[in-house]
Amino acid sequence: MKKFPTKQSIIDSTIQGIIKAKDNFLHWTNNRLYLSYAPSKMLSIHIAQEIAKIKNAPEIFIDASVSDILRCSLKDRNGFLNYMQKHGISEGVFSITLDERFKHKNDNDSVSKVIISVKNGIRNIKKEYTNEIERICKMLDSDKADESTLEYGMLAFYSDLPDNARKKLHLRIPAIINSFNETVKKYPKLQSSFASSEISQIKNIGEWVVGVYTIQRKEKENLFSKDL
Repeated sequence: MKKFPTKQSIIDSTIQGIIKAKDNFLHWTNNRLYLSYAPSKMLSIHIAQEIAKIKNAPEIFIDASVSDILRCSLKDRNGFLNYMQKHGISEGVFSITLDERFKHKNDNDSVSKVIISVKNGIRNIKKEYTNEIERICKMLDSDKADESTLEYGMLAFYSDLPDNARKKLHLRIPAIINSFNETVKKYPKLQSSFASSEISQIKNIGEWVVGVYTIQRKEKENLFSKDL
């Protein structure tokens, strides 16, 4: 079994993948369209390509189902339906799933480690986005740390605005992230972090940014600590 890549290398590759998607999309459309007009799948494919370049790259799956991810991550592989019912998770897919890479003995021995949801054109606080944050939280909110092999989940997104937008990204992004933080606070066992590219200005066109919001279980020492 190969060593799984670090979380930072996955975050860096995700950001770089979306930036490459932007560069390619603008080249293909002769700089006439924003990447936010492209389907999210274009971002997912470029992210997957960048992650695949990492040393000891994980196995990468596009649009894996919730039930398959749980079946490949829960200690009780047959308990995924009970887990979905208990946590109120509906069937659906995640844009990208990262599994441990090893020589498989059968079709039922995969080990899922990371889930990534990819959203394009995020500019405002929307229920659609906070619902997705909550869905990631539910996937990670196992009763015990060893109940699931999932280590963290990410919401990766691209945002751009035209030059005449009154409210700029430096004001919009913090508000969006704050709405994500409020959702994660509902889950005491979880914590979150945010990484992004610099907000880039394109003269007479607009501005854009890439963001990666990461959710994971709290460290054991933090989980049981009390406020002083």
